[in-house]
Amino acid sequence: MPNTKPAAVSILIIFILISVLIVFNKTQTPKTSVKTPTSTPFIQEEKVNIKASFTIVTGTITRSFKAEKYHNQSPHVYLEKADPTIVNVNKAGITWDDFFKTLPMKLTKDCLITGAGETLCVGANGNLKLYLNDVETPNFLDKEIKDGDKLLINFSPQ
Repeated sequence: MPNTKPAAVSILIIFILISVLIVFNKTQTPKTSVKTPTSTPFIQEEKVNIKASFTIVTGTITRSFKAEKYHNQSPHVYLEKADPTIVNVNKAGITWDDFFKTLPMKLTKDCLITGAGETLCVGANGNLKLYLNDVETPNFLDKEIKDGDKLLINFSPQ
């Protein structure tokens, strides 16, 4: 009768090795957790129909915004060809700064860079006055555009 002890020992060793590998593999597998996504409520933008006007005067010239490059530059605040002095706002919370950022020009409380690239700044060049509803308002860019607002930007050369 053959000796079955070495075969039994080999089988036992193989069984132990497989068991150790299975246990070791389970402890090394990173645990993943399934997170349920949290839903944020849908926030609807408040639609408005605000009309405001603006005028820019440099010296004796009242600037025109009839050129197409000024029209319909944003879905929320824009000028239209029919009357390019009227600022149309259809989203709540739009500021004058938001509006001017849509135009191919730049405006700060100290400088106006026109659509033609002309730079008009406070100082040696002249004086820049900013009026909102007939009141001098140097920080008007931070103000929300309100229905019926009237903005006047006046640069007078020295």
